[in-house]
Amino acid sequence: MKQITLFLLAMLFIVSCQTSTKDKDNKTATSKTETEQTDNSLSIFQLPSEWETQEDETIELESLKGNVLAVVMIYTSCQAACPRLVADMKNIQEKVGDNTKKPVKYVFVSIDPETDTPQRFKEFSVENNMTDDKWLFLRSSEDNTREFANVLAVQYKEISPIDFSHSNIISVFDENGVLVHQQEGLGVDNDETIQAIQELAS
Repeated sequence: MKQITLFLLAMLFIVSCQTSTKDKDNKTATSKTETEQTDNSLSIFQLPSEWETQEDETIELESLKGNVLAVVMIYTSCQAACPRLVADMKNIQEKVGDNTKKPVKYVFVSIDPETDTPQRFKEFSVENNMTDDKWLFLRSSEDNTREFANVLAVQYKEISPIDFSHSNIISVFDENGVLVHQQEGLGVDNDETIQAIQELAS
């Protein structure tokens, strides 16, 4: 819950959202459209950044609209926490399965974009048997990466030319790009994350 609160605060800082003051009666009669507009103002799809995929394609996050997203930030040369995060993501995907009404994408965002080129991401996806289109690997500029990490309340710091310390958080977004759940830690119980994805994708 703390992570979701931090996300909301970060998005309110990044995205200017002005709301008019309504009287008490109007507040109790908020329409579905108004609710959707509020939710969309907190969406990661509002970020204007561009990202490169493992297929060497350039996309904006908004192109992922309509997909339920499970997102984690890693770097491919990591030998400690990241392999366990990859294993957690694969375990979550296996338990969620492929027969969901709404598509689900499992997204890996690099905190080391200099090293994690599209070619390196492609190799990494093959090494880890994550080659079909439900797996997505993204990298962008350092500024865009830092902004995205701040939105997710993920902290990372370069501690050597080939090593980073970083938060171990898996985030779940609905099809409108709004954060609904976060899981923190390595090798933890994935049941709540799996349930969150299944409910969003049903």
